[in-house]
Amino acid sequence: MPFVRHIYSASKQVSTAVSPDQNTTAFKEVAIISHPRVGEYAFGFITSTMVLQTDKGDEELCSVYVPTNHLYIGDIFLVNSTDIIRPNLSIREGIEIIVSGGMTMPQVITSLEPTPRKSHVRLDRVRTV
Repeated sequence: MPFVRHIYSASKQVSTAVSPDQNTTAFKEVAIISHPRVGEYAFGFITSTMVLQTDKGDEELCSVYVPTNHLYIGDIFLVNSTDIIRPNLSIREGIEIIVSGGMTMPQVITSLEPTPRKSHVRLDRVRTV
């Protein structure tokens, strides 16, 4: 029974988070991330942020929930905050896009802040000595 209790608790939290009648802050922002490949993007929702401490320094990561079946099933990605595109969409608009299968997609989406471009280095061109 403990397993069922955890599943029920998690599903209740998700259902409360995505309910349009609730005034919750479970989803902080709509996010667009590069997924599953470079040049392809997925809609998701930023649920929290964290700091990853490594020997190279601190890195701010955002927990991005990307639904894979309406809003109840999905994947969680930890994405560097600089790699997230923050569109001019409300949480409600993001939910509508996901639930409608993209049929309510606006013709133009603009980013709220400029996305920094990173230079890409092809690994097959790097030589080690």
